[in-house]
Amino acid sequence: MTRIVIVGAGIIGLATAWALTRRGERPLVLERFGRGHTHGASHGETRNFNNAYADAHYLDLLQRAREGWDALGDVDGEPLLRRHGLVTHGAGSDLGGGADDGEAGLETIARSLLDRGIPAEMLTGPEAVLRWPGMRFASDVLFSPDAGVARASTAMLELERRVLGAGGEVRWGAPVSGIDHLGDDGARVRLADGGAIDADVIVATVGAWTAGLLPGIRLPRLTVTEETPAHFAATTGPWPSFNHRLDPARYPAPVYGMPTPGEGIKVGFHRVGDVVDPDERPHRVTHHDTLVDYVREWMPGLDPDSAVHLSCTYTSTDDSAFVLDRVGPLVVGAGFSGHGFKFAPGVGATLADLALDPAARAAAPFRLPAE
Repeated sequence: MTRIVIVGAGIIGLATAWALTRRGERPLVLERFGRGHTHGASHGETRNFNNAYADAHYLDLLQRAREGWDALGDVDGEPLLRRHGLVTHGAGSDLGGGADDGEAGLETIARSLLDRGIPAEMLTGPEAVLRWPGMRFASDVLFSPDAGVARASTAMLELERRVLGAGGEVRWGAPVSGIDHLGDDGARVRLADGGAIDADVIVATVGAWTAGLLPGIRLPRLTVTEETPAHFAATTGPWPSFNHRLDPARYPAPVYGMPTPGEGIKVGFHRVGDVVDPDERPHRVTHHDTLVDYVREWMPGLDPDSAVHLSCTYTSTDDSAFVLDRVGPLVVGAGFSGHGFKFAPGVGATLADLALDPAARAAAPFRLPAE
C-alpha cells in the first residue's frame, strides 16, 4: 500500500508534496493533465503576492507561506517572489478575500501588518502618484513593500523538481475517476484506466473537480467560474502590484493586478466570471468593455486598447475561505477562491500536517462544515 497519494498537481498539490518530502515522505502525485496545462488555476507567469489582510488566520498562513517561499530560494538567479510592493486603495465594495481583507479599513490592515513585523505605510493620493505615475488615486493608499508577485510557472517547475529530487513521484496524464474511503483500511484512488491505488492517506487538491471526486464528503458550496483578466501594455512605470476597491454602482467588482515581465500589466476584476463546467469551459471573455473603461479612467500609464485576455478558473466558497481539513484517511484542500496561490507553501505545509497527524487541525475558518 502506498503511504500518501496526492490527487492534483496544481500549485497546492505540488506544494503539499514538497512539504511532505521535507519531512521524509515520498508521496505519489497524480495529475489528470500534462505538465504546464491551462485547464485549471495554476498556469501563467505571475500571481499577486498580496499581503493586505487583517484576519489572524490569513496572516498566520501568509507568514508560513513566506517561510516556504524563502526556503525555495532563488531559481535561475532570481527569487520566486518579486517584492516590488503592493498598493491598496479605494473605499468601495468588499474585496471578499480575493484581493485583500475587504471588510477591514486600510488603517486596520496596516496595523495588523505592522504588528506582525511586516512593513506597511499609509500615503496620500498625491504622494502615491509621485511614486507610481501610471496610476490615479482618489484617496489614501496602503503600501506594503514586502509584497509583489510570485513567479507562478517557475514555482510549479521548481516544486516538481524538489519533489522528484527527494524521491517523490509525479505522474502527468494520470486521470482519476474517483476516491473512496475504505474505513480502517485507508483510501483508494480509482484510475480512469480501470486500475486502483490504495493508500494510507489521500490528499485531494483538484480545484474545480473537488465536488465530483469527493461526493461522500460534506463540502461547502464550491462555485466554479471562468475569469478573464487581461494584460495591458505600459507606457510608463514603475509598477507595483495593486488592489483597488471600487464603487459597486459603477464597476462589477474590485480590481487587482500586477506587472508580468514580457506580457504587460495584468488587470482584472475579482470573481466576476460566468459559472462554468470545468470540463466544458467556453473560454469566453467577460466584462471586456468595462475593464477597458476602468483602465482608461484609473491607469493613465497603460494603453487601454492593448488588452490581451487570459483565462483561468476560480473555485470559490461563498465566503472565499479555503477548505483545509481531514475526514478519516481523506485530506481536502479546496475552495481557494482566486487568492490561494501566494499561500501555497503555507497551505501545503498545513495539508502535510493533516496528512501525517489525524489529530491535526487547520484554523477554524478553514475547516469543513460540522455534521
